[in-house]
Amino acid sequence: MNDSSIDYADLAEYDRRQRGIERHLLAAFLGGFVVGLAGMFVAGWGPGWVGRLYDPYVYLALSLAVGATASGFGWALLTTFLAAAATLVAAMGASGFGGDPAFDVIGGSAAGLNWTIALLVGLGLLAYATRRGDIWGDLAAGAIGVALMADVVNRATSNFAGGDLPSWPGPAALMGLASVAAVFALRRRARGHLHALALSAVFAGLSMVCLAALLSGWIPLTV
Repeated sequence: MNDSSIDYADLAEYDRRQRGIERHLLAAFLGGFVVGLAGMFVAGWGPGWVGRLYDPYVYLALSLAVGATASGFGWALLTTFLAAAATLVAAMGASGFGGDPAFDVIGGSAAGLNWTIALLVGLGLLAYATRRGDIWGDLAAGAIGVALMADVVNRATSNFAGGDLPSWPGPAALMGLASVAAVFALRRRARGHLHALALSAVFAGLSMVCLAALLSGWIPLTV
């Protein structure tokens, strides 16, 4: 009797895994393309505050979703970068129809574009790390909260520091709450919630202290 050493169950599991990776790659590309294309219509037709919420926070939400559902660290890096690149290409293509194609169509400037792409890829990798069930997963979720709140605080207070973006306290408060909700969504255990939120709260406290010092004149600004 022939004794075959082939484990067909393992082959079937391998095939399902490969098909899942292929679907994830396709979904990341299509998601980035649709989000980037829709962002240009929102920025061109919608109210200004809607555009400031869409860029970059819808892009960041896409990156978090792509990274959290990746099959491995390398796939998280690849798919988040693919989603970011598809978003940029779609946004540039849509802006080209309006007669003003530009590389800084996302982020508002060249520096803003570089920061947005780095933030997209970084958050995607951190989102994948939150799948760990140990303290490192908690720290990754906390780091996501810190990065989101840092961007919110920077945009909300940019006019005090001579930035180009206007102050928008209403949308900033909304995105601050969304950042806390994202941390809760990425961690399923109460202990993980506490660890992640503690790190985010430390940064928020330091930011409020710096903002108060800025407004009170303790920190001089050179205009």
